[in-house]
Amino acid sequence: MAQVIDEDREVEGLGEQELLQMYRSMVLLRTYDERSVVYHRQGRIGTYAIFWNHEAMQAGAVHALDDEDWIFPSYRESAIGLLRGIPAATILHWWRGHPAGWWTPAGYNVASICVPIATHVPHAVGLAWGKKLKGERAVSIAFFGDGATSEGAFHEGANFAGVMQAPCVLFCNNNQWAISTPLSAQTRAAALVDKAVGYGMPGVRVDGGDVLAVFEATREAVDRARNGGGPTFIEAVTYRAAPHATADDPRVYIDLERVEQEKQNECLGRYERYLRRHGILHDDLDMSIKNEAAELMRAGIAAAEAEPDPDPELVFEHAYVHPPPGLRDG
Repeated sequence: MAQVIDEDREVEGLGEQELLQMYRSMVLLRTYDERSVVYHRQGRIGTYAIFWNHEAMQAGAVHALDDEDWIFPSYRESAIGLLRGIPAATILHWWRGHPAGWWTPAGYNVASICVPIATHVPHAVGLAWGKKLKGERAVSIAFFGDGATSEGAFHEGANFAGVMQAPCVLFCNNNQWAISTPLSAQTRAAALVDKAVGYGMPGVRVDGGDVLAVFEATREAVDRARNGGGPTFIEAVTYRAAPHATADDPRVYIDLERVEQEKQNECLGRYERYLRRHGILHDDLDMSIKNEAAELMRAGIAAAEAEPDPDPELVFEHAYVHPPPGLRDG
């Protein structure tokens, strides 16, 4: 399994500013996630899918893309659009079920957040194939969890990607759990990356808590896709150290001792220690980066709550040409 941080090596092509920008992205994602959990507990948003300790996978992969490349997130990557300039208020609105929580995908090259498991994989593959047919350079990346690899939509998308040599990356964040179903009960494959062989594409297994290993693997996959080499399946291995969502109580099924061990080596802390060892990050800069992320979230929450409540009739506006009598009379 590919690693960089624990081997304390450098990644070719990443200078000090690029390394710091990746850290800023991880801090922003972590801040968003932690504040959203509080926001939920205060009753200001509904059920929220926590992505704590997934920031290395998200930031590492996005930093390996060009602006023209497309991102297809699942609900676990709900805030990934922050790294493309989507306002925090917009994503908070999405969790509030407010119409202001939607954006035009082409404005950011970020597709809508996908809640059904794996149904966005064929979408990502189809867009990539379309870009190939048009002679364009863009690559797509689809993020999904380990449970998605058991879904028919994943098979259809992966098979189509292999057959058409679509320029895409299928990125699996394997955190060992599909809600309360452990990986051992999901598949007999020794590793999820082994499934890549069946679709005729390369498979890469990386440490999902190592942002630089994720970046390196994704950059190689993107370069391969852009240069006509077709799709790649990446399995980023980590362990879910937080509940599946705010409605979940994992204590009934999870190994609490393992969770505490994983928390001691979570991805943001690992990367922070790496940057400090290399003399790139110091206390004042670290505080500045974290304050910047906190201020962005404060502004995002304020903007979200300043938005007026939507008109309830929007629910029906695009559903019926002529509303049924029961709805019209009500």
